[in-house]
Amino acid sequence: MEGPVQRYLTDRKRATGLGSAHTGTEHHWQMLVSSMAVVLVVPVFLVTFALGLRGTHAEVVAYFGHPVVAVIMAVSLIVIVRHVMNEAIEAAEDYVHGIAGQLTIVGVTWASYILIAIGLFAIARMAL
Repeated sequence: MEGPVQRYLTDRKRATGLGSAHTGTEHHWQMLVSSMAVVLVVPVFLVTFALGLRGTHAEVVAYFGHPVVAVIMAVSLIVIVRHVMNEAIEAAEDYVHGIAGQLTIVGVTWASYILIAIGLFAIARMAL
């Protein structure tokens, strides 16, 4: 059974994967690439993080202050938070409508970038 959107699409639009907004396929590929980045980053992050949990406070701060570790933490933070932000925005677009949806998207975007800024500040503070 076809949904209400499907009957407004021409055969050509169905074949090329473009709906009325012309961005569905592009968004899908962006999320696919983002998902692959998360799959690559998370294991490296988990191993790096786990290795830093042993020792005294000074040893842990020194470990996370190492440039390679700091870069791994920063890249992991950015990739993971941006992926979650894009997924949350997609969910808000699908399920929250009107002004509430717009405010939700703005709130998710601001919260994500604030979280990234705070995380990068903490990483930089340990690394410097």
